[in-house]
Amino acid sequence: MGSERVPVGKTGEEREILMGPKKVKDSTKEFERALALEEDRKYVLRLYVTGTTPKSVSAIRALRKICDEHLKDVYDLEVIDIYQQPVLAKGEQIIATPTLLKKLPLPLRRFIGDMSDTQQILLGLDFRAKKK
Repeated sequence: MGSERVPVGKTGEEREILMGPKKVKDSTKEFERALALEEDRKYVLRLYVTGTTPKSVSAIRALRKICDEHLKDVYDLEVIDIYQQPVLAKGEQIIATPTLLKKLPLPLRRFIGDMSDTQQILLGLDFRAKKK
């Protein structure tokens, strides 16, 4: 009969370090869990604009339309006017406007321009439509 050797006088954590984990993780279940989390991911977006200039207004409208049509309830959009909050723009190193930052999901991405090219924005956001 096989018997498990247990180092005497060691705590459970110390035993695990010396003997290895008691249970091996099922990599398939871990992969499926990670995939489910990715499907539920939320897009965190920041759009930096300069006041109410025509380009800023156009970018806001275009981006809201993209988000409403394609991202629906899985996005958080914050519009930041760099005239009113210059510190935020400096912290993110914004050098041109309008600029969209995709903070999450990683990787971080930047888009500069009027946001009118829907397919280019969706591609850059790494957006994949959910399969039904």
